Amino acid sequence: MALQDRRVAVVLPAYNAAATLERTYNEIPLEIVDFVLLVDDASQDDTVRKARQLGLRLFQHSRNQGYGANQKTCYREALKLPADIFIMLHPDYQYTPALIPAMASMIASGHYDLVLASRILGGGALRGGMPLYKYVANRILTFIENLMTGAKLSEYHTGYRAFSREVLETLPLGENSDDFLFDNQILVQALYLGFRIGEVSCPTRYFSEASSIRFRDSVRYGFGVLWSGLQYQLQKRELCRFAIFNPKGKKLASLVRDLVAEGEAASPTREVSRHSRLS
Repeated sequence: MALQDRRVAVVLPAYNAAATLERTYNEIPLEIVDFVLLVDDASQDDTVRKARQLGLRLFQHSRNQGYGANQKTCYREALKLPADIFIMLHPDYQYTPALIPAMASMIASGHYDLVLASRILGGGALRGGMPLYKYVANRILTFIENLMTGAKLSEYHTGYRAFSREVLETLPLGENSDDFLFDNQILVQALYLGFRIGEVSCPTRYFSEASSIRFRDSVRYGFGVLWSGLQYQLQKRELCRFAIFNPKGKKLASLVRDLVAEGEAASPTREVSRHSRLS
């Protein structure tokens, strides 16, 4: 069933998510979700087997390419579907799929182009088990980035997001990092190009099976976030130009058109979900 005549696709960027994938999938509200796509970034566990058992659309990387590259594949493949709203949900069960209707509705209403599920709104991050150092870093980086962009977001670092098709087709996502910084770059790009960002409060769960960025990677991510904010300022002041803000930069939508023209749509590595309207 479409949501306000909008079709909804959920994308799951997965890496070693076998232990939590089924729990995550079972809570996705399929009464409003038309497509579920999982992109596996060369997992070393049974993620692919679990995805096939659940009947998910599946795309596999032959080698590990990184979190950002996984998202690029998620959105590139999802844009081939006749969907209007795209939800990015981690399959590690850290975020509740129950918020999908609320997030999708905010996009469908026409008031927002991008919606974030914030762990900070509502004050439940620490109660949900977020490590104190991550909470403090989150607040400091968010404060600095709000100063640099002029936005008033409660956090820039959540991995649970909803996008309109226009956002994913317009942003030069091909210019972004293949690593964790991708999450931050897509937000500063959206702010720079004038897209409207909304937020909903989201409880979160931290437990042993949930994915977690390593401390060294989190430090590198933090410096990358500061650089993204500085790039935004420099570009706004017309002191420098950066490819991530170029409206004519590498877009996934144009890549999709090229791949479809070459017959990529018939790739045997993807499987049709039994929940798909194209089944």
